[in-house]
Amino acid sequence: MGLMNKACAFTGHRPSKLPWRYNETDSRCVALKMVLTEQITALIEAGVTQFLSGMAEGTDIFCSEIVLALREKNPKIKLHCILPCTAQAEKWSVSSQELYRSILGRADSVVYVSRDYHEKCILDRNRFLVEHAATLLAVYNGEQRGGTAATIRYAQKMSREIMVINPITLLVTYGGI
Repeated sequence: MGLMNKACAFTGHRPSKLPWRYNETDSRCVALKMVLTEQITALIEAGVTQFLSGMAEGTDIFCSEIVLALREKNPKIKLHCILPCTAQAEKWSVSSQELYRSILGRADSVVYVSRDYHEKCILDRNRFLVEHAATLLAVYNGEQRGGTAATIRYAQKMSREIMVINPITLLVTYGGI
C-alpha cells in the first residue's frame, strides 16, 4: 500500500448524523465536499499519494469520489478501500450499492479486514485505517460517542496527524478532539 508517511485515512459521519442526511444537493453538503476537496488537494501537494477509505456511506464515500476525480489528473494518487466485511453494503439503497460497487471497481486495491460480519469488524477496520496511515482526515460533529470519535481517539493514541472538519461550520482544526 505504499509508504505509511504518504498515506491518509478517512473517517467521518454517515448520512444519519449529517443535517442534510442523504440529500447531497443540499448546499451544506456541497460546501463540505468543497472543503474536503481543498484538504485532500493540500495533502497531495504535501506529498500524500495513498488514500485509505473505509467505504461507509457519507464521509468515506464522499472522500473516495474526490480521490478518484483527482486521480484522473494525477495517476500517482491511489485509493485503497478497506472494508470491514463482504456484507458492508447489503442493507443500503440500490443506488448507494451501485455507487459503492462502482468505487470498488475503480479502486487501486480492496482489502477485507474480515470476510464475514462479526461484532468488532468495523472497529477492526477503523483501527486498520489508522495503523496504515500517517494522517487521519475526519469529518466530525463533536459527539463523544460513536465510531468517528473512537477512531480519532485511536489516531491520537497512535500519534497520527489529525485534521478535523466540522460538517456544520466547515472549520478545519488539527490535532484531534
